[in-house]
Amino acid sequence: MSRRSSVRARGREAAPARARLLASVGAATLLASISVVALAPPGSGAAPTAGGPLGRERPATSAARHPAHPSRRAVRLRVLRVSPAGGATGVAPRSPVTVTLSAATAATSPYPSLSPSVAGSWRGAGTATLVFRPTEPWIPLSSVTVRVPGGAHGVRAESGSTLTAPVSRTFSVANGSVLRIQQLLSLLDYSPLAFAPAGSAPPAGDLAAQAAAAYAPPPGHFTWRTRAWPSQLLALWQPGVYSVMTRGLVMSFQADHGLYVNGQITAGLWNDMFLALSSGVVNTGGYDFALADKTPPEALTVWHDGAVVLHSPANTGISQSPTADGVYPVFARYRYQVMHGTNPDGSLYSDPVQYVAYFNGGDAVHYLARADYGIPQSLGCVELPFAAAAQAWPYLAYGTLVDVTG
Repeated sequence: MSRRSSVRARGREAAPARARLLASVGAATLLASISVVALAPPGSGAAPTAGGPLGRERPATSAARHPAHPSRRAVRLRVLRVSPAGGATGVAPRSPVTVTLSAATAATSPYPSLSPSVAGSWRGAGTATLVFRPTEPWIPLSSVTVRVPGGAHGVRAESGSTLTAPVSRTFSVANGSVLRIQQLLSLLDYSPLAFAPAGSAPPAGDLAAQAAAAYAPPPGHFTWRTRAWPSQLLALWQPGVYSVMTRGLVMSFQADHGLYVNGQITAGLWNDMFLALSSGVVNTGGYDFALADKTPPEALTVWHDGAVVLHSPANTGISQSPTADGVYPVFARYRYQVMHGTNPDGSLYSDPVQYVAYFNGGDAVHYLARADYGIPQSLGCVELPFAAAAQAWPYLAYGTLVDVTG
């Protein structure tokens, strides 16, 4: 029985003595004069309060309604902040990851997880701030997901409360150096230039060292494997610049390693280059270059590893639909295809073509039957005789540069 109920019981036990008094002074007067002392629950810290007439005590204090000590109440655990923030880009490769919670965690509470993982350690057990400090860099352009576990087996506060549901945030790591991309493509024999490091190079099989070199390329120098290339190709080389030549090299690597051939640098590209270097998987197909010269008589010349392997008459675009000058990497190839389009007069065409290598939009090097070659006849493509197209096609691989000039 509580103290409050004991007070009421004592009041009922005294009723017979008071009944004799009620006979002389009147029941109404006595009932109006009786008061009851209301005692606070143990541990509430409140003093007893005087009540009004019997049965009309004052409302209990907030401490009486909530007997638990405020500091011991279980507060729902929340994630206040994750840094780097979700959606952040260009994050430094060794940036610490911080998770700030609304209350201190229990000493045995699990830490958040990171995907992809890198070497490093979490700190902050028993506090509201959990920090991961990586000892190795993430692969450039990685999308890193921070997952704070929730539920019964999730992060726990000292009070015993947990997250009601897991919380995830994803950020993107900064890109590496274009110069290192060029170095790797040379080391993997995709480039017509060789690279020699000036000092000690990161071990090929050490992926962490390779990831670090992606952000801080080792010093060294490039040299042409042969100077027998045409001046047009020699002029395209720009160390440290993501030029069309470097884009073509990337596309060649992507095609050989089953990646989407678009010339874009991604985390998958970096990862596959590291693995190729580690396993010694290098290009054995050499390097190719094609020059479409619109100077009459028009011709296509193809080089392989610095030597001319084809020189053939060719047709380029007519004045109403010229072949645009520029340097373009081959991005699509077909052994046979039916090309559909619209002629300058508005009529439609459907032309069967063979040995097709697209290099600029709808423009491609291919075979199309013509009475003669060497003059403008196409709608932007570079047309070749059948034998020449068959000979050129193996060299017009993904990423091979086609230089249209004249």
